[in-house]
Amino acid sequence: MLFIVATPIGNLEDISGRALRILGEVDLIACEDTRQTLKLLNHYGLKASLTAFHSHNMKKAAPRLLELLEQGRRIALVTDGGTPGISDPGSYLVALARERGVKITPVPGPSALSLILSVSGAATAAVTFAGFLSPKGGRRRTQLKKLLDRGEALVLFESPHRILKLLSDLRSLAPDRSCLIGREMTKVHEEFLQGFPAELLTDLEGRTTIKGEFCLFVMER
Repeated sequence: MLFIVATPIGNLEDISGRALRILGEVDLIACEDTRQTLKLLNHYGLKASLTAFHSHNMKKAAPRLLELLEQGRRIALVTDGGTPGISDPGSYLVALARERGVKITPVPGPSALSLILSVSGAATAAVTFAGFLSPKGGRRRTQLKKLLDRGEALVLFESPHRILKLLSDLRSLAPDRSCLIGREMTKVHEEFLQGFPAELLTDLEGRTTIKGEFCLFVMER
């Protein structure tokens, strides 16, 4: 059985009792970064076997994990934070496991996507989730324009290294679309910033450093 286990995106208290029980019972935990997962396990006094499964080794690591699953092993799949399979390599393993008839059990919990929606205050029925756009400027702008043309609310993920470029693109393509930025969500330095793209860009450009992962909610047109 393959368990898809959601883990905290920041605050280690944001994990269910069921998730902790399963992480303590499985034969193996496949994780994006073993060091990150080890911090969580140590915090709760859990002992487990860990193996790395990330974007750089997923095609090599997946066959071994599938072999273990077909032998009857119980494996938990976790990401560095949040729900596996949402803009991370976990979806690759899940798809292969489903093709092979492996039983897949979700263990729900934290997700940056549901978190930003819950604090947006936007009563919208249609939301487009696009995760991380291309790091290449031209392609990113093309992707963003197509998404914005739909007129729906939009949720994006972005790194601290590229958030200014994304906001600059939004300023050009949709200057009148109000946005909400979530930074370091559930962590000590959690911050939410709301405004038009130009306002948010000015705020962040004025900072000495930009740290933390970003989740960006763009209001519907």
